[in-house]
Amino acid sequence: MEKQTTGEKKKLSVREFFTLGEVGGYFFRKKDPSRPSNINIRMMHGINKISIAIFLVGVLYLILKRFI
Repeated sequence: MEKQTTGEKKKLSVREFFTLGEVGGYFFRKKDPSRPSNINIRMMHGINKISIAIFLVGVLYLILKRFI
């Protein structure tokens, strides 16, 4: 995430810190017609999306529990 050039560290802005990156791309990407699609791959991606969502809800719960 941070680019280092000749020993200098670039600080991330708040906007860059909260970008969704690959997780957002995983949930909100367009369908690729050249990508093979069968029931096994669709089920795998569906289960992965559910597990990521449940993990993020759990992290959010722990953060809210800690500060409230």
